[in-house]
Amino acid sequence: MKLYLVAGEASGDARGTELIRALRERDPSLEFFGAGGREMRALVGDHFADWADEAVVGLWDVLKKYGYFRGQFNRMLAELAIVRPDALVLIDYPGFNLRLAREAHRRFPQIKIIDYISPQVWAWNRGRIPKMARYLDLMLCIFPFEKPLYEQSGLHTVFVGHPILDTLAAKKTDVQREPHLVGLFPGSREKEVRKIFPVMAEAAMRMKQAHPELRFETSAASHQLADRMLATLEQLGQGEDFCAVTVRASHELMQRAVAGMVCSGTATLEAAYFGLPLCVVYKVAWLTWVVGKQLVRVPFLGMPNVLAGREIARELLQGDATPEALATETLRLVTNAEHREALQADLATVIAGLGQSGAAARAADAILEELQSSART
Repeated sequence: MKLYLVAGEASGDARGTELIRALRERDPSLEFFGAGGREMRALVGDHFADWADEAVVGLWDVLKKYGYFRGQFNRMLAELAIVRPDALVLIDYPGFNLRLAREAHRRFPQIKIIDYISPQVWAWNRGRIPKMARYLDLMLCIFPFEKPLYEQSGLHTVFVGHPILDTLAAKKTDVQREPHLVGLFPGSREKEVRKIFPVMAEAAMRMKQAHPELRFETSAASHQLADRMLATLEQLGQGEDFCAVTVRASHELMQRAVAGMVCSGTATLEAAYFGLPLCVVYKVAWLTWVVGKQLVRVPFLGMPNVLAGREIARELLQGDATPEALATETLRLVTNAEHREALQADLATVIAGLGQSGAAARAADAILEELQSSART
């Protein structure tokens, strides 16, 4: 059997790599094609495209790179026509992947179309679910509340659990939290770092003025982003003696820091897993924010708050994400042990609700069952 996988950014590349390994364990004869990141390409071979570094966030960035994404879209459709896989497996990246799924269903109705890492349409447009049910054959969701939402439209849905329960378990240590260390987590995309890290750094400077004993540390997703962070610190008259900059060490820092400022996204759930007391931060371009406010239908942005159904971690978004506000909220986490421990208890409850580990294995089983049941009929 042939599978064509598409993952659109670093997190999807990681999920795709886990999925390929789990599928190969079950059926070594499977052939893989598609596009993802360097990890998937290293696992599959040269006929697998590496494009994950082109991921963008925000309406304006998408518009600027429209030509590039249209070219990739057409290239993938042409490859599907040549490869004729048994299934098209789309991993996260819904803005691109759902459009690809719809067109692939129209052109190649014999190909099974499977979505892994269900898109968060429940947050911005639940009306899309019945439409998705027309061109998807299987939805693999990672949050338990998603399964009934998709099934209401007749879409075959399997809850596989959240992948972070597997990926982070091996990174858990017994390290003690350092009472004067604060972690800054401005996101993994260049645009996020450019928008958010300066505000976090200025907040840290205010905190240092009030509490000279505090230390700060941040971790970049790449050496290129680390250089940008160092340049920002230099512009603010600071250096690594004020805020240490590491590369790809965020999970270790989440376990050492007493508190953290965390960019909204997967990192907030990772912080919750490690029990890091946090405040959620996000800033985007003005146009993106205005459009997003019209679309989003949930009261919270941070996933720990969405899953808890209430604001357990303070959210400081867009205009509210000022150095003063970040400094005030983070200092409250640093100095108020009762507040810190209550938040950690809430975070533990959220993580417990994600189910058991083994998401990639369950996803692989569900995919093969879908293909085998189709072959039987």
